[in-house]
Amino acid sequence: MSEMSARAQRIADQIQREIATLIQLEVNDPRVGMVSVTGVDVSNDLAHAKILFTVLNTHPGDEGLVSDTLTDPGSLDQLEIDENLKALRKASGFLRTLLAKRLRLRSTPKLQFIYDSSVQRGQRLSDLIDDALAADRKLQDG
Repeated sequence: MSEMSARAQRIADQIQREIATLIQLEVNDPRVGMVSVTGVDVSNDLAHAKILFTVLNTHPGDEGLVSDTLTDPGSLDQLEIDENLKALRKASGFLRTLLAKRLRLRSTPKLQFIYDSSVQRGQRLSDLIDDALAADRKLQDG
């Protein structure tokens, strides 16, 4: 994406703070779990805002539920991610209306929710590095 202007960046930061609060307090859809807004990209004409989000695992301590619903306890299931994405896309008009009341803009950007898998990829890479270090220590000790 092209470089955002300073004004667009300030508005994107404000939208990120407001959307995170609105999702937490105003969205009552049970499909929306622990959602974290990781970034917002606003077009230079302020007509569109891409909202990047991640989903945190909502059932880390309940092993029975996790083993029934997730393939690997402690990791996210694609179905859970898809349900959160559907719910947020459905609530985008409602969130845009609430956002318009909080921001003082001539027009409020159209909201587009996009799942940000960078946190998940980073965790997978970290796990691979930890496994490689553990294997290396095992070879040095043995």
